[in-house]
Amino acid sequence: MRIATFNVQNMRLRHSKAGVLLSGARDRDGPTRESAAAKATDTIDRQLTADVLREADADIVAMQEVFDKETLDYFHDRILLPSGCAPYPFRVCFPGNDGRGYDVALMSRIALDDVKSHATLTAIDLGLEGQAGGDLDEPVFRRDCLSARVGELTLFVCHFKAPWPDAEIAWTTRRLEALAVRRVIERMFPDPASAQWMILGDLNEPKHEARSARASAPLIDDFAVDLVTRLPEERRWSYHLRDSSIYSRPDALLASPALAGRFPDAKPVYLRQGLGYEAARFSGDRLPGVGYHRPHASDHAAIAIDFDGL
Repeated sequence: MRIATFNVQNMRLRHSKAGVLLSGARDRDGPTRESAAAKATDTIDRQLTADVLREADADIVAMQEVFDKETLDYFHDRILLPSGCAPYPFRVCFPGNDGRGYDVALMSRIALDDVKSHATLTAIDLGLEGQAGGDLDEPVFRRDCLSARVGELTLFVCHFKAPWPDAEIAWTTRRLEALAVRRVIERMFPDPASAQWMILGDLNEPKHEARSARASAPLIDDFAVDLVTRLPEERRWSYHLRDSSIYSRPDALLASPALAGRFPDAKPVYLRQGLGYEAARFSGDRLPGVGYHRPHASDHAAIAIDFDGL
């Protein structure tokens, strides 16, 4: 079984009198950027997104920044399949808590069971009142924690709070999200360490933080195994901050101790061929059509991992 995670950067199906179009892999969408040239670049972006997923050829793909199920289905049917990618008949994208509407999603070639959104959970629901600041009745997840079982493996797809505009508040929010994911798993499995599960997605941890502790520490220190650390440190990056020399690793694959122990040789594979040439640390071949900044498949690389025999 091959599993991948990919932040596809603001994928949204837009409707207009001229028809429908998927927004490109870009930020700060607005009418001022809806020129013919912008739309043409958007189209190339999304073809590149599909090309990366075709190259990944994963059985299951966790996605972040998908606007809704309609967007997911349109991308799958109208762009991904024509690119030559094998179909994903099982697709899920529930409404989350992102005010802009960008949610987490799953595409799978294997039937999904026990699919559940945890977007409505609060600190009170999870018994985390002492860890939460602000309104205890507010949802703890900025987007969602989407869980689904695939055979004997349970996946938890996340996208934590971005580290801005206030880095300190963002760290506190991400720490609460990490505690919440841990609590969800602890309640689902009597003995989490011996169960088969994986947390995957964008944990949004920057390269450098003012605090010494990672916001995701509750998930890693004594709970899950960070599979990315099986690679040399210089290869552990999936994101390049535009106009800077910063390369970071917000995208995560965290396995239960039992799953990590069962597959001691499984190592992540980064698919960086859809990144713009500005991410100069990647010296491999780019996909045809990639530009300096755009067109690109996303501002994130996809990550895949193989669990042979699962």
